[in-house]
Amino acid sequence: MASQRITVRIPASLGKQLRRKASLGGRPESELVREALEKYLAESAEPKTAYDLAKAAGMIGCAKGAPPDLSTNPKYFEGFGKD
Repeated sequence: MASQRITVRIPASLGKQLRRKASLGGRPESELVREALEKYLAESAEPKTAYDLAKAAGMIGCAKGAPPDLSTNPKYFEGFGKD
């Protein structure tokens, strides 16, 4: 596997945490950084639906006292968007 070297500047506190974690786990710092980068890139590559974003924001189910089928029952949409 071909590899590429990059240089990244991080705050001293983050470097200290990285060294501690690597030391405790008996693993190289570069391995931990690669794993974290792979995880971040995999998560950010997945598109989020409007539902996923609304759920993450705590907006799903936030209407108190509303019918449980409010978003799916057509009777609640009668006249919606009409003046």
